[in-house]
Amino acid sequence: MPMCADGHQSLSTDYCDVCGSALGGAPAPDPADLRLCPHCHAPTSGRFCEGCGHDSALPPPSVTPRAGDRPASADPTRASMRPESADPSWASAQPDHQGGFDATLIATGAAPDSGRSRLWVARIFADREFYARVQARKGPDAERVEFPDFYPERRIILRGNQFLIGKRSASQGIVPEIDLGIAPADIGVSRAHAMIQVDRGGALTITDLGSTNGTSLDGAETPITPQQAVAVGEGSRIHVGGWTTIAITAEP
Repeated sequence: MPMCADGHQSLSTDYCDVCGSALGGAPAPDPADLRLCPHCHAPTSGRFCEGCGHDSALPPPSVTPRAGDRPASADPTRASMRPESADPSWASAQPDHQGGFDATLIATGAAPDSGRSRLWVARIFADREFYARVQARKGPDAERVEFPDFYPERRIILRGNQFLIGKRSASQGIVPEIDLGIAPADIGVSRAHAMIQVDRGGALTITDLGSTNGTSLDGAETPITPQQAVAVGEGSRIHVGGWTTIAITAEP
């Protein structure tokens, strides 16, 4: 019996009966090379985005300095405060792009702590009230979604800057930090469903990446607009799939 790259046995020989991934296809891209398209935010590993066709080789737009701004080199006080002035190795270790972190790269490890005094924690649980709302509005997967008999609550500390919510797929090279493909899996969650981002000041946002069933917040019936970051914080509840809720809390 054929087996897909995720380990599912399938009666079909072209696509997996369980997850729908192609059987016998090309090898999965290295997860370290997986990036989010800067135009549509879909996961991609090649030069051209498979979703919108964006060419990643195009140069980024130039940034026009504001009137009155002075380069750091013109201010000897600011220049002396830069870390590389004390440690030349610091500069060579920093990402070579504006802003300090690449907003299109799916983070796979912890980023440097920017002095935040508290940690954000994502609490993942099966939410029966959300499940009832999904069934009432008859979403795309409502007829196939079943509420689990048992789902142990999980806690993930958000140590870093970007956290992909989705399901792991070896065939597609998707390795989410918040993996909702662990059994019992919510079939309403897309492979690359949404992205939580933490800025340097510690503020959180959630962005739906164009998922099938959408992402909603705090019990709202209307999902958030795809590809647009929405602010979340202490006590926020992120609803994805057919019954999964991710509650955001802060710990000192």
